[in-house]
Amino acid sequence: MADAKKAETESEAPPPKKKGKLIIFIVIGVLVLVLGGGGAAYFLMKKKPVEDAVEGEEPAKEGKAKKKDKKADSAPPAFHKFDKPFTVKLQTEQQEAYLQAEVQLKVLDTNALELLKQYDPEVKHRIMLTLLSKKASDLVTAQGVQRLSNEIRETVNGTLESSGSTKRKDAAKEPGDVAAPDAPVQAVLFTSFIIQ
Repeated sequence: MADAKKAETESEAPPPKKKGKLIIFIVIGVLVLVLGGGGAAYFLMKKKPVEDAVEGEEPAKEGKAKKKDKKADSAPPAFHKFDKPFTVKLQTEQQEAYLQAEVQLKVLDTNALELLKQYDPEVKHRIMLTLLSKKASDLVTAQGVQRLSNEIRETVNGTLESSGSTKRKDAAKEPGDVAAPDAPVQAVLFTSFIIQ
């Protein structure tokens, strides 16, 4: 009878769970190693700033550091939003077409923003004339809209320069994709552009 009870207790006793715990410890160990290695690689591969470079060691890519410093010194961009969208009838080709566009101007600094506010009616008039001179077929592609944006930018810059407050030496006759670095208006952005 003692042998029977001993056999029953052996069959009822659960086997030890050494394999389950071992697998959990191995998985945790692998995760710790992977995360630790990834963190170490991140910090080791991170570029040193120019100020932290050791004496005698040449700073890596000094030009990029200067650009970062220049951006840090410059103020964040300012934008001028017109109170209402521009709505114009485009030049007729076969049927009537209307354009409604919300225009925002990215300006060089707060001085240019104040100048824009001062000449707001004249600037709106010049933009309206520029829009009225367009055909719907000129504005159906992204390139056509970008050309219009560049043309408006040059028109507004020309208006502000003719006010006598700002002078730019390199005023281009043909609008380019990038404004001159000292131009009051750096970009014209359309936040809404609908042709019907």
